[in-house]
Amino acid sequence: MTLAVAAVAVLVLVASAIVLSGTSSADRYVSELDQVVDEPERSGVVIRCGTNEERHLNADNPVVSPGIPFGAHHTHEYVGNKSADALSTDDSLAAASTTCEKDDRSTYYWPVLRLTDGTGPDAHADGGGLHGNTGEVLEPTSVEIRYEGSPVSAVLPMPRFLRLITGDPSAFTSGYGPNTRARWGCADKPGRYTAKYPLCGNATTLRSYDFGSCWDGNNTDSASHRTHVAFPLAGGACPPRTFPIPRLHVTVGYHIPKGRPFAIDSFAEELRDPATDHAMFINVMPEAVMNELAGHLNGSR
Repeated sequence: MTLAVAAVAVLVLVASAIVLSGTSSADRYVSELDQVVDEPERSGVVIRCGTNEERHLNADNPVVSPGIPFGAHHTHEYVGNKSADALSTDDSLAAASTTCEKDDRSTYYWPVLRLTDGTGPDAHADGGGLHGNTGEVLEPTSVEIRYEGSPVSAVLPMPRFLRLITGDPSAFTSGYGPNTRARWGCADKPGRYTAKYPLCGNATTLRSYDFGSCWDGNNTDSASHRTHVAFPLAGGACPPRTFPIPRLHVTVGYHIPKGRPFAIDSFAEELRDPATDHAMFINVMPEAVMNELAGHLNGSR
C-alpha cells in the first residue's frame, strides 16, 4: 500500500467513526446549555495560582503515565508546581517553585484548548500534530482553584502527595461511561452546563472540574488512579469506609473569538470529543496550610 493510499484509508476510518458515533463536528457545538446544576452555596477557600502566564505546557501526565515522556499523547496546561512533568517524583515536586500563593506546590492540569482553524507551533510535535491535535493553543483568561467543605460533616486534611483524576479522557470510545464528567458553560449563564462545546458569544467560555472528596483513609494513589477517592453519594455523604476531605473544584475561563471553531486536545481515537475533558491533581500543599484550610472549612459549617 502506498503512503497516499494509506493516508486516504486513515481519513476514511476517521470519517466513518464520526458518522457511526452520530456526532459530527458541528453537532458538538451548542448554543443552549442543557444541564442545570442546583448546588447549595457553601463557603470555600480559593488558592490563587495565576493563569499559567509562563506557559508551562507538555504532553506528559505525571499522575497516569509517570516516567513516560509524551505519555499523554496530548498537551496539558499547568498551574501550580513549575516542575511537573513525566519525570516528577514526590521529592522533586516538593523541592520545586510554584505559581500558587501560600507556597502551595501542588500541580493542577488539564488538556489545552485550541482554535482549530489555524496552525500551532507544535503541528509536527508529540502531543500536537503528531497525535492529531492541531491549532493555536488558547491561553486561559481565568483559573479558579477552590476547596469546599462537606455539607454533612467535617473534613479531614488531604494527605500530602494525594493524586486525583476527574473526567474520562476515553469517554468517546468507552461510550460515555460513569467516569464522564465534562462540564462546559458560559459565564453569563451560571448554573447551566453542557457536555458539548458551548457557543457563548461574547461571554467567557468555562470548563469546570469537580474532584472526588471521599478518601479511603490509607492510599495516596491506586492502580486506576480513582478507587482510593470516591465521589459523595446523593445528599453529600461519603460511601461506607471512606472519609470526607476538601472537595477540589477548578474552573478555567477562556475568551474565544466569536465564530471561530475550537476543541480540546485528546487521544487521536477520541476525535477531540468535548466529553473527554478531564483534569488531574497532585497535592503538594504544605501540611500546615492544608490543616489550616480544612479547619477553616470545618469552622464555616
